[in-house]
Amino acid sequence: MPSCVLAYSGGLDTSVILGWLQDEGYDVHCVYVDLGQPGEDREAVLKKAHACGAKSARIVDVQEELCRDFAFPVMQWQARYEGVYLLGTSIARPLISKICLQVAREVGADAYAHGATGKGNDQCRFQLAAEALEPGVKIIAPWRIERYRAKFPGRTEMIAFCAEKNIPVKASVAKPYSSDENCLHISYEAGVLEDPKTTGVDVPDFGMTVSPQQAPDKIEHVTIGFEHGVPITLNGKPVSPLTMVKELNTIGGRNGVGRLDMIENRFVGMKSRGVYEAPGMTLLYEAHRYVEQLTLDRDLLHLRDRLSPEIAEMVYYGFWYTAKMDALMAFNRQAQAVVTGEIKLGLYKGNIIVCSRTSPNSLYDDKIASMEAGGSYNQTDAEGFLRIMGLPGRVQGRVRSRAY
Repeated sequence: MPSCVLAYSGGLDTSVILGWLQDEGYDVHCVYVDLGQPGEDREAVLKKAHACGAKSARIVDVQEELCRDFAFPVMQWQARYEGVYLLGTSIARPLISKICLQVAREVGADAYAHGATGKGNDQCRFQLAAEALEPGVKIIAPWRIERYRAKFPGRTEMIAFCAEKNIPVKASVAKPYSSDENCLHISYEAGVLEDPKTTGVDVPDFGMTVSPQQAPDKIEHVTIGFEHGVPITLNGKPVSPLTMVKELNTIGGRNGVGRLDMIENRFVGMKSRGVYEAPGMTLLYEAHRYVEQLTLDRDLLHLRDRLSPEIAEMVYYGFWYTAKMDALMAFNRQAQAVVTGEIKLGLYKGNIIVCSRTSPNSLYDDKIASMEAGGSYNQTDAEGFLRIMGLPGRVQGRVRSRAY
């Protein structure tokens, strides 16, 4: 029999796909990539996969790798898709593909299957990553197969299929929205959220944050230390990447930090509405930016900021394993070499206030910046500087006068 690896969650969609793939003649190896999805009994997921006929099933915990090798480098770029989204779902997809391909190689599987729909971004992220790592891989995306969609036009038919095959699932026919969760964030979309007139923050049962209105009536302080752009200490104590994110999720979440409601442009061409919460990563982005303000010179910082939307797009679309990304990440490692320092933030009802900033590599010189006399800056020098800077404008003004 042919065999495939299935990116498996144990939920309704991948449970149905597991059964359908077996009906199609495949031995299925289920891989649960642990990204920090809360509220799920990992061992129960494995037992379910075995009980449903999987050839093998395993859990691969990649939470540290997700934070260290994927989320933190993107954070160092200050990459936000369309200026706001911190890419918590996007950045996990190439890692899932990598792990599934590693398992496929180990077990000798012929194909890689996933449950992403044919309308969304995830199908792009899974496939582009997989084909970059293994150009000859066969991708099975059931939602892009017409006979699969004909068999399962809705959740009612999927639930009936599971009942017929004695596949245990916790699902109802009606659901107000869908969600995707990992240690970096939670996203909410579809259902009632598809109506842009709906207030997004009123709909989801948020799992990481309280509303700013419900947050405490006092400021909570948190101090984050960076070395070469990497967050390494929290309130003075060294912590691992995953611990950093999880503890900041707790701290930021209880202070109402990190909620977002946006209409975004999907890679496949349509606009969609997403509601997100990412308290820990929001704090890291803010603190990191404050260290950069001290340590990066103007031209390097501005160049990085011009390139940052390019990184965000590549991550969002799924172009992680590319020569372009490799080159940009190499550039960023050099740029981040001096980004070392400590930032103290004050959190109050969703607001983030910078309270203090220090760095051994600080380029800020209060003697030069002071409006008082003194320091090595001679204001007389500005006369010649502005004569040179203004030369092109004066020449053009004589040739092509402007009305005023």
